Amino acid sequence: MNSRRSKSSGADKSLPHEEQQAKINEVRRALGPSAADELPSLCSDGSIRRSLRARNWEADKASKMLKETMKWRLEYKPESIRWFIRSIDVYTIYEFIRSVESDHNRMDVYHLQEDVAREAETGKIYRANYLDKYGRTVLVMRPGFQNTSSTKGQIRYLVYCMENAILNLAADQEQMVWLIDFQGWSMASITIKVTRETAHVLQDYYPERLALGILYNPPRIFESFWKVVKPFLDQKTYKKVKFVYSDDTDSQKIMTDLFDINNLESAFGGRNQVGFDFNKYAEQMKEDDTKMSAIVNSAGSVLSQEPSLASILQQPEPSTSEALSQGSSDSSSPSDAESPKPVHTKNSKENKEKLNLNYDRGSAKLDVQPEPIKMRESA
Repeated sequence: MNSRRSKSSGADKSLPHEEQQAKINEVRRALGPSAADELPSLCSDGSIRRSLRARNWEADKASKMLKETMKWRLEYKPESIRWFIRSIDVYTIYEFIRSVESDHNRMDVYHLQEDVAREAETGKIYRANYLDKYGRTVLVMRPGFQNTSSTKGQIRYLVYCMENAILNLAADQEQMVWLIDFQGWSMASITIKVTRETAHVLQDYYPERLALGILYNPPRIFESFWKVVKPFLDQKTYKKVKFVYSDDTDSQKIMTDLFDINNLESAFGGRNQVGFDFNKYAEQMKEDDTKMSAIVNSAGSVLSQEPSLASILQQPEPSTSEALSQGSSDSSSPSDAESPKPVHTKNSKENKEKLNLNYDRGSAKLDVQPEPIKMRESA
């Protein structure tokens, strides 16, 4: 791994394995024993390590983040959101009434919510049926296809998609890629309120889950919106955002480096002509909901299972921001740790069968990504 770091880059501190484990144990002690009983997956080494990376290995800040996340998960119950819930059995009604009696604040976030299927009808967010070359889950977003006006409903669907993407992560991966297509986008497509809440949910409740956010063919008018959005993003998240244009050879290299062009959708410069099919996607999500229910009902035994820190960190691990920002300024040395090899994906069905259903397994080493591509300057 490249040992040169810019003081202003915001890169993670490089800690020996023993110190990393000590930090993890420190955070776990700060959370208290009851936390592991209530949300074991949140107290796993992988979860704590992501929070520490997000907070530059400062244990007190990571502890605060996890405590806030725990409170949010217990109240919001993201793992209970389902694609389609209109057929309600007696047991579900009983559980709902019992939860309302014990906590009235949960009435609007439990099982009897309106399903998220309506939010998905236009394909504004969906999990792609292909992975990137490194085996990472891909979420496709089309903000120009917005079909609802409720901030609450839109964020709820985003959370559902995040949980589903994590559910489908491979055993050796913990991050995903966002592909954001600006087809049909206008300033009226999304509100500042939704954008701010999206950044809040991603950065505070799903730290270090995003590997890259690719903005594909943003119109020039987006520049004004981007100036308003940037303050919502912390430095780590900001460095993961890449602007890609279909008529720019240099930025297109980001796509060819990350994706098998035969699998990538044609909207993003690939050869895959199969678009979003709501009915087929609905069936896929119902299957995934069944898997999620099985995991939740396992009382956390599957959620908290993951490789040991020693096995994960046998080689030096580049930090997220460092791995994404290295490029022309820092060249790799012969002694650098070997980057992970791209996963050769044959087809989406085979990949899906290989995906591990463990919510919190894996701690992927990020490959050094292409040099950031800046937004086009106004004429």
